[in-house]
Amino acid sequence: MADPAFQRDRVLPGDSELVLLARRVVGWTGLGEEVEVFATKGVETDVRAYDGEVESLSEAMSAGVGIRVLRGGRQGFAYAGTLDERVVERTFAEARDNASFATPDEHVDLASPDGVEPVWLDLVDESLASLSTRDKVEMALDLERRVRKGDSRVRQVPSADYSDVIAEAAVVSSRGIEAFACRSACHLSVSAICGEGLDSHSGSGFTVGRGPGELVPDHAARQAIERAARLIGASKARSGTFTIVFDPRVTSTVLSVVSSALSGESVTKGRSFFADRLGEEVAVTGMTLVDDPTDPRAFGASTYDAEGLASRRNVLIGSGVLAGFVFDTTSARRAGVASTGSAVRGGYSSTPIAGCRALSLAPGSGSFDEIVQRVGDGMYVQSVTGVHSGVNPVSGDFSVGAEGLMIRGGALAEPVREVTIASTLQRMLQSVAFIGSDVDWLPGVAAGQTIAITGMTLSGQ
Repeated sequence: MADPAFQRDRVLPGDSELVLLARRVVGWTGLGEEVEVFATKGVETDVRAYDGEVESLSEAMSAGVGIRVLRGGRQGFAYAGTLDERVVERTFAEARDNASFATPDEHVDLASPDGVEPVWLDLVDESLASLSTRDKVEMALDLERRVRKGDSRVRQVPSADYSDVIAEAAVVSSRGIEAFACRSACHLSVSAICGEGLDSHSGSGFTVGRGPGELVPDHAARQAIERAARLIGASKARSGTFTIVFDPRVTSTVLSVVSSALSGESVTKGRSFFADRLGEEVAVTGMTLVDDPTDPRAFGASTYDAEGLASRRNVLIGSGVLAGFVFDTTSARRAGVASTGSAVRGGYSSTPIAGCRALSLAPGSGSFDEIVQRVGDGMYVQSVTGVHSGVNPVSGDFSVGAEGLMIRGGALAEPVREVTIASTLQRMLQSVAFIGSDVDWLPGVAAGQTIAITGMTLSGQ
């Protein structure tokens, strides 16, 4: 059952229990101290359907607080998975104690108001709070039925899932920061196994939105079936150098890796292939890459960043030229610049770091079909494996497993599996031939869209 606190049309910062709690904690600030409080609460549901029945169902509420205390260049941090004030008092004392043992760092600091006006974003679909558990279960079961009946080649539906979350977060500090944000999200996802004879392949599909009315179960079902069925009969391709067309999901994955190299923290520590390249042409002239958490279409959108500064649009690559990086307060001080309002956290149990939240490429002019036609001959990659081990944001090395379809004469041809595609991220950015107009806002750091990259090495047979 949803928390009634999430059923309000619009929660103002002064009305939020999270802000009120955080204010009280900041009020405990002692002489010579600076204090920041990050508090969150949320409610989420997860349903998994299998073989016409509910395999698992969980509904959970969570809440927690993370407290930073700065004193004499030392930072102490502590957190608790509750908003109980007695526990919060002990957590504050622990953070204060931890500060006394910390190593001094002249760059560690709290954010100060910088005059950037926040953009109000309505990121909550109120209908989600009133959706019953029974309706959520039925959505998962219905999705599984759609896939099972959608194609005679479907052999199994390993899982069909419904998930949602409604969450609030507040940041209050002794520097005058007071920020509040609320968001909702839900999605349906499904995996399918399709086959003929002894040959079987899996594929997945999903649909996402801020509320149930935005979900399109038919799209998720068709996507899972298509991605599995079109690989039937797949074999290794011949090795060579090809133009590779990335599926929007793959593009999103690649951009997520690129985003880590655009973190000011990584750059100042020499852990990025973009280090010392500001102002240089690092991509094709037609490429503009922007991180814009003020875009409500992005699932990483938020009025404020994780330190309470107003979110803002940051151009990172403009017309092929490296234009900037994303910074939180500490990494900005280390680099001698200002924060870009780009602090992120893994939750109340972690301190802020610099990161992208809503990365996207400026749309190109072609649809997927048009790009395939323009490429003529190459390979369409619908999924990749081994990204964490095969892609290095420090050196730029890129080598991943891939599966998809060959492109011949401007059309999709035979299916391909168990091949490796390789290059470097530096070379890939300089070799983008086509950027699609099909921007797809996916869960995660980056939006997806079709792109084609020339001169990539394909290793098969």
